[in-house]
Amino acid sequence: MPTPSVLSAEQCEFVASARTAILATTTASGRPRLVPICFVLDGDVVVSPLDEKPKIVENPRSLARVRDIRAQPRIDLLVHRWDEDWSRLGWVRLQGSATLLEPGDAEHDAAIVPLRSKYPQYATQAIDRRPMIRIQLTDATAWGALDGGDVDPDPAS
Repeated sequence: MPTPSVLSAEQCEFVASARTAILATTTASGRPRLVPICFVLDGDVVVSPLDEKPKIVENPRSLARVRDIRAQPRIDLLVHRWDEDWSRLGWVRLQGSATLLEPGDAEHDAAIVPLRSKYPQYATQAIDRRPMIRIQLTDATAWGALDGGDVDPDPAS
């Protein structure tokens, strides 16, 4: 019997339609490292390419977020919507375990078309030849108007 999804249908739609998320990894000293990412959602898996946007290091496998993931694969992702109309505010906080997908891996190759469909900038980038971060989602917490309507406040947040 399949395991139920970590995300509700409403959360899944909210996350899948988002343009960016904030990836939080943990540094060797225990500090959070936050970086905005592009991504696609496939069930309970998020895939984010180590794309060709300018980076401090040339080799994507040397990026700080990759070093963090290799040392401590537990991550958090925050997908949020800001609006001046506060009745439209909403967020989904995701927790999971991250690994690196290398070119040629079936999941890596399967993510290329959806990433290029979602982000036109990837049409000319070699995301097919660069690693990607794979996040297996384990938990989700949400707050606000995920459907774009009024916020339903959760005092526990």
